[in-house]
Amino acid sequence: MLYTNALVFLPERGFTVCGFRVENGRFSEIVAPDVDEPGAVDLGGRKVIPGLIDIHTHGNSSADFSDADAAGLERIARYLAANGVTSFCPTSMTLPYETLSAAFETAAGLREKQLQGCARLAGIHMEGPFFSEKKKGAQNAAYLRRPDFEGFQRLYEGCGGLISIVDLAPELEGAADFVRKASALCTVSVAHTDADYAQTRAVYDAGARHLTHLYNAMPPIHHRKPGVIGAAAETESVCAELICDGLHIHPSAVRMAFRLFPGRICLVSDALRCCGMPDGEYELGGQQVFLRGGVAKLADGTIAGAASNLYQDLQNAIAFGIAEDEAIRAATENPARQIGKDKELGAIAPGYRADFLVCDQDLTLREVYIDGVKVKEYL
Repeated sequence: MLYTNALVFLPERGFTVCGFRVENGRFSEIVAPDVDEPGAVDLGGRKVIPGLIDIHTHGNSSADFSDADAAGLERIARYLAANGVTSFCPTSMTLPYETLSAAFETAAGLREKQLQGCARLAGIHMEGPFFSEKKKGAQNAAYLRRPDFEGFQRLYEGCGGLISIVDLAPELEGAADFVRKASALCTVSVAHTDADYAQTRAVYDAGARHLTHLYNAMPPIHHRKPGVIGAAAETESVCAELICDGLHIHPSAVRMAFRLFPGRICLVSDALRCCGMPDGEYELGGQQVFLRGGVAKLADGTIAGAASNLYQDLQNAIAFGIAEDEAIRAATENPARQIGKDKELGAIAPGYRADFLVCDQDLTLREVYIDGVKVKEYL
């Protein structure tokens, strides 16, 4: 299928007036904008960007990945596809290994089915249980553990190697050793930590290369105590996640993050089961969550995850002053790289999966395609 007359977001070039061809679910060719042939789709000069990739999302539509419910996970994937997220890493919480194992098996089942109209399950983000009690945030303290490579390896093998990111707090005993072993299997990320600069440097030197939800559940940066943020910012292999729901992080801190991590930001939603749902009471990792006015909090007032989706966060980032091309890469190319899918996802280029979004000039979403098949059209 040939698509013509579009403003296409291309790797390294940004928005370019051109067309493209899709064959067997993949982009096969970038062509001149005026190439024409019978059956070609004229996109009317609209913008085309790669499908978004959310590497940190717990759920939506009243479903949570950790429920280990196949129907719920399918519902999550359908909501994401309808909202411009074409690939995702369902994200677990700090829970017992048995609960995590069941959820991970459910993820493997969805990947096998490859259901049409669902976002592609690109991996699993294992958020916990190797966290600090002091910075547990909305994680359940009852299930916290020290880094345990053997336990992690059993979970990894049990789901067929689907885990793409595993988190840990650098100050915990055995953290660096865990990183040296686990980084051979997937990306290791620093998260929910009270570590100082030296402790964080040690795990990045050992092979960690990601930072989960920058600013949240970690010490703030200080000129005499640069801590986690300072160590991550100066390690050029590290990408930092950023929640741009307008609630977790002030717009100024969003702009600061893009300066501290040039080309190394991954926009994430960190969405909970209350995403796409009305205000009310929900559940997260065995704890009550209350959604009021778009803000999700635990009973003690601790801010939990988010209630917005990644496409909304992309629009927020641009509204906060982030250059459009930087924001798009932070929701496409960068997350694809962090989960080892940068030769397959996150770009409009020959050989890549034909996951793309057709948008108005202001990035209002109009059409969603996964593997070249239209999922959703917005009138």
